[in-house]
Amino acid sequence: MSTGIIDLNSHALSWVGKIHYDFGFLVQQAFSNQGLDLTKEQWSVMKRLRLNDGQPQNDLAFITHRDKTSMTRLINTMEDKDLVIRRKDVGDKRMNRIFLTKHGKDVIEKVLPIMYDLIPNVQETLTQEEIDVLITTLKKVRTRIEGLANDECASKMM
Repeated sequence: MSTGIIDLNSHALSWVGKIHYDFGFLVQQAFSNQGLDLTKEQWSVMKRLRLNDGQPQNDLAFITHRDKTSMTRLINTMEDKDLVIRRKDVGDKRMNRIFLTKHGKDVIEKVLPIMYDLIPNVQETLTQEEIDVLITTLKKVRTRIEGLANDECASKMM
């Protein structure tokens, strides 16, 4: 492992982080400009529920890379905004399932056009070939990260 100083401006993952942060800011700004009281974190949960409503709260925490405590706080806030409702699982009373409310579904319908406009707008200076190469490269990086994470988990179990 190298202990040398890394120039963060020439480090690929630094740029991925910067882009992630900047895009999150842009998304938040677009929501605000449309009068939506919604955070990008809340949107992340809602888009997953849109695909599979009624997911267990613990599964949502795992999918969105949140710990159980922060997911509980997020769901509490979303319930206060009438975006989701928490219900006990029929078969396992210890498990909460999260469902979109009617208002939550209405908010999704307002957010989708924003996202459908925003994403192509951000990518419009890239050719399709550049987009394809970028996606392929990022998938390789993600696969490597997952492999390293699995190796780390396996070494801790020994």
